[in-house]
Amino acid sequence: MPQANLQSVAFANPGGEECPPSRARPVDLVHLAKQTLGDRDLEREVLALFVQQATMVRDRISSANASERKFLAHGLRGSASGIGAFGVAKIATEIELDPGDNSLLLHLAARIDEVKDFIASISR
Repeated sequence: MPQANLQSVAFANPGGEECPPSRARPVDLVHLAKQTLGDRDLEREVLALFVQQATMVRDRISSANASERKFLAHGLRGSASGIGAFGVAKIATEIELDPGDNSLLLHLAARIDEVKDFIASISR
C-alpha cells in the first residue's frame, strides 16, 4: 500500500496555511499568522498593541496639523499592514497623500472601530 503524501492528509496543515488571504475580514488572520509564525500568544500581543496605537491615532489625528497627520497616518499604515488590517492601511495611505481631506478621518475612525470590534470578538 503506498504511503500517503503529507500534503494530502487532512491534518497536515491544521492552521489552514494553504488558505488564500482573507481580506474580507477587518484583520486578515492568515497574514497575521504568517507574520507571527503561528504563535498565538504573539498574535494576541501584537493585536493588543495595534488596538492601543490605532485608538491613540484615532483620538489625535483630527486635531493634528497636516504634517502631524502624515506622521500619524504613516505609522498607523505600517502597523496595520503588519497585522493584516488592510482597510485601515489603505485609508491611512490616503490620509498621507491628502492630509487635509477631513472626510478620510471619518472613514479611518470607522475602520479602526471595525478592527477593534473584530479583535475583541476573536479574543474572547
